Amino acid sequence: MLGYVTIGTKDLDKALAFYDAVLKPLGGERKFPMPEGRGHFYAGNGHGMVAVCRPYDGNEATSGNGTMVALDCPDHDTVKAVYDAAIAAGATGDGEPGERIPGVFYGAYFHDPDGNKLCAYKMG
Repeated sequence: MLGYVTIGTKDLDKALAFYDAVLKPLGGERKFPMPEGRGHFYAGNGHGMVAVCRPYDGNEATSGNGTMVALDCPDHDTVKAVYDAAIAAGATGDGEPGERIPGVFYGAYFHDPDGNKLCAYKMG
């Protein structure tokens, strides 16, 4: 149901390097640039896309309280690989990989260098 999510950044080069590493375990790679060099769209495993960019209105990018991007993973090993790649690329951990709802939801949480909260997860 989700088409794409946009993640704002204050430092585009740093953010693109971060998401190159974090989305790689999911098959994510830069697919096409946004107009005016504002950022890039990533696509990967057949699901929705992720856009990483400077805000269109030219104002500072901010992370929202309660806003989170969830990355659908095929298995628990990929959840760990995404989390490990995020931490290695400069993320702040906010919940190591583990079961959140036993037998239903397995996830890991982290904040990117701009403070945006993400979750790598596997249902079931």
